[in-house]
Amino acid sequence: MSDKWSSADAGVMRLPSGLLVRGRGLRHPLPAGLTPSFAVYLLGKEPPPVAWEARWLRWPDFRLPQDRRQARNVLREALERAADERVEIACGGGRGRTGTALACMAVLDGVPADEAVAYTRRHYHPRAVETPWQKRFVLRFGDDDT
Repeated sequence: MSDKWSSADAGVMRLPSGLLVRGRGLRHPLPAGLTPSFAVYLLGKEPPPVAWEARWLRWPDFRLPQDRRQARNVLREALERAADERVEIACGGGRGRTGTALACMAVLDGVPADEAVAYTRRHYHPRAVETPWQKRFVLRFGDDDT
């Protein structure tokens, strides 16, 4: 068995550079197969401990991350680590916050900010990025130098 995600695995999105990142909802069972080696959890409260390295971004449901600079830094770290590790991005349902974070990672990977939501919906889930303010966050993420 390979030590990397496969683009055929549930929730795995291929970025333009070829990097693979898995999105998922924490309210759903852990998918069969490989576990993450690094994860970013986008939740309003601290997640329970996991057996792999993880970062927690305080990000309440249907909202935006409380610390934009931290979000940018953690998502940049996740993108860099996806080159050699199995990276997972997850929130409660796996659509809004997860989709927003994946769209931001797509921007970091070279997708124009005004195309990142559509890219994520095409390559991850058709209902990714749920709210108008999440869409604006992705659009502004491309201009943010923090």
